Amino acid sequence: MPRPATLLPAAVRLIVLVVAALAIVGCGAASSPAPSGAAALPLQVSVAEADRLRGDGALVLDVREPSEWATGVIDGATLISLGELPNRLGELPRDRDIVVVCRSGNRSAQGRDILLGAGFSSVTSMAGGMTDWVAAGLPITAPAT
Repeated sequence: MPRPATLLPAAVRLIVLVVAALAIVGCGAASSPAPSGAAALPLQVSVAEADRLRGDGALVLDVREPSEWATGVIDGATLISLGELPNRLGELPRDRDIVVVCRSGNRSAQGRDILLGAGFSSVTSMAGGMTDWVAAGLPITAPAT
């Protein structure tokens, strides 16, 4: 029978081997970075943060209905109403941050969740929607025809 003093170094070696194996396996898992190269976006952002993301190149996805879109849009936004979104995912880039907007923030959260569920990695919803955007004095434009 081995002496107790020799069991300790063997146990330490075993623990080190297990930890090293777990570290190697964990490091081997592939993950795609967020398009901006930063951490994943939060689930929801303020209108000011949405404006900053837009300025940094994020796609603004407006999920309102065409009749709402006609009242004014965030410059450069893309319209895909929420009901059409699941069937039009192929039209959206997977290599850019996406900020989903609507009138008040409810549909944009649903749109965000559809995109996240479809594997888009860098998506957020704008809190307060266009109502808060306009209240903050941020610019809107007439939609392109």
